[in-house]
Amino acid sequence: MSAGGNSSPPSSQRPPSSSGPRTDRLVALFLFAAVAFNPPLLRVFGADDTLFGWPLLYVYILGVWAGVIALSALLLERGGEP
Repeated sequence: MSAGGNSSPPSSQRPPSSSGPRTDRLVALFLFAAVAFNPPLLRVFGADDTLFGWPLLYVYILGVWAGVIALSALLLERGGEP
């Protein structure tokens, strides 16, 4: 034990904190997905319009879903490095 009574490990031995750019970006991505899949916004794309023969709602849902998966993979693989 040190003379000052400080029993915390040196900064080089401390575990990395869970709050950082990576966590912040993942929370932001979750909030984006929650808003993107919100029923009032889905009603906007629920019209009878089609894109390449597919209903616009399906194109929107699959596109946003693929985007969220791609962004989460990018964020998790990069590890929040600048």
